[in-house]
Amino acid sequence: MISMPSTLPDDPAELKKIIAQISARCVQYESENELLREQMRKLFDRLFGRTSEKLFGGSPQLLLFDMPEVDPEADTETEEKVAIEAHSRKKPGRKPLPENLPRVEVLHDIEEDEKICGCGAALERIGEEVSEKLDIIPAIIRVIRHIRPKYGCRCCEGIEDDGPTVKIAPVPPQIIPKGIASGGLLAHILTAKFDDALPFYRQEKQFARLGVELGRATMCNWAMKAADACKPLLELLSQEIRSGPLINIDETTVQVLCEPGRPPTTKSYMWIFRGGDPDKPSLLYRYAPTRSGKIASSFVNGYEGAVQTDGYVGYNFLDAHESIVHLGCWAHARRSFMDAAKAGSSKSKKSGSVDVALGYIKKLYGIEKRAKAQQLNAEQLVAVRYKEVKPLLDKFRKWLEKKSLQVVPKSLLGKAVSYTLDQWPRLVGYLNVGDATPDNNLAENAIRPFVVGRKNWLFAGTPEGAEASAALYSLIETAKANGLDTYKYLRYLFENLPLAESEKDYRNLLPQQLTADKLTLPQSYSAV
Repeated sequence: MISMPSTLPDDPAELKKIIAQISARCVQYESENELLREQMRKLFDRLFGRTSEKLFGGSPQLLLFDMPEVDPEADTETEEKVAIEAHSRKKPGRKPLPENLPRVEVLHDIEEDEKICGCGAALERIGEEVSEKLDIIPAIIRVIRHIRPKYGCRCCEGIEDDGPTVKIAPVPPQIIPKGIASGGLLAHILTAKFDDALPFYRQEKQFARLGVELGRATMCNWAMKAADACKPLLELLSQEIRSGPLINIDETTVQVLCEPGRPPTTKSYMWIFRGGDPDKPSLLYRYAPTRSGKIASSFVNGYEGAVQTDGYVGYNFLDAHESIVHLGCWAHARRSFMDAAKAGSSKSKKSGSVDVALGYIKKLYGIEKRAKAQQLNAEQLVAVRYKEVKPLLDKFRKWLEKKSLQVVPKSLLGKAVSYTLDQWPRLVGYLNVGDATPDNNLAENAIRPFVVGRKNWLFAGTPEGAEASAALYSLIETAKANGLDTYKYLRYLFENLPLAESEKDYRNLLPQQLTADKLTLPQSYSAV
């Protein structure tokens, strides 16, 4: 608060001093109020605004009111000219139904007496009109009876012998010994849970409608046993990831209720590691009770190559590794400027500054998009980046350094500028790595299915359950990343995994070693 004297002094010098103090305090209060208003606008945008980071909703038409002022420090060279090519408008209409779907023909004909013309001659069929409707048959549950005939010798009955008196075929190996679940049923349940985000209690209701009592506890038990049987494949996935030129790492929270020594509300974490052959990527999820950087450190121990992460301080240890190139994420840098843009006020020139920063970032993404369309290899991509991106980033850094002296450090724009400058060595590191993209979206997109599932099943009951979820997400998301159908892959895996004996057998079951045409369903399935 500003303390006012009870009486104003008669001395002009003293009066000027008091006025100067009041003016300085008013400027301070106005600055603090603007920061609070900015935080309020950011909060309102997070609660009620759109999650898209596109300015003006992606429409080429600009807003009529509340337009940001032009930044006087803006570099006109960052403005990107877009050429709109001529195009022809597609006629709206319904897409044709897939040709691979089976067809059932239903004939709608007129009565026989209507096939006679008024002149008495018989009408001839001159054509037909066909309309197609989609139909669906609900899931069909069946019982597969495994019959093993027994054979015995009537002549040897009652005679003591060391050999077996009765011969019978061995029990076929199953993913869950002595269980009633076939590989197909288990694949269906796990696909619904981990790919379609359908919790076990909802599946329990679905099975009840089909006339089968299948409890959620039973399905959970099956999932944990299946995950335990897949452990050899997880180790192979880990080896595949560490053998590649680039590893993308990210993490997200998960709640585990019955974790020893911790309250149920304590946050645990699910980590994602993506890497391996860029054309046949591998994904590995790993549960951990903490967000400590030791989790990532233990995984990349002995690895040589590039590792791309966000700006979390737990990844700072990567900067000290001589054999690792630590890459940053331009998506996070852009997101910080987008926060400033959404919370900015048109009365301030900082909105124009945000547009300048976003213009630089948009241009470097435009270069990446054109290079991707040209299908350049890693070496060619590095050459294009040094020719086009590096000069652009040099200008951007000079602009950031100058802007850092002009903005309020605690403002959203000031934080965005500070974050980008702090992360700069990591942000420009991708220039030399042709297999890397400007951002860590490969890892963020890989962890998104887990986040979607978490919104439905909310929590894991035990650490063992969280570890089982990590194992199954690893196999499912790796299969999807390699273009395989989740159900078909899991069915193939669960039917062949019990037969695997050597490392080669397990490796042949990895999604990278399979193709879609190999994952055919049995003939009996098609017949149903």
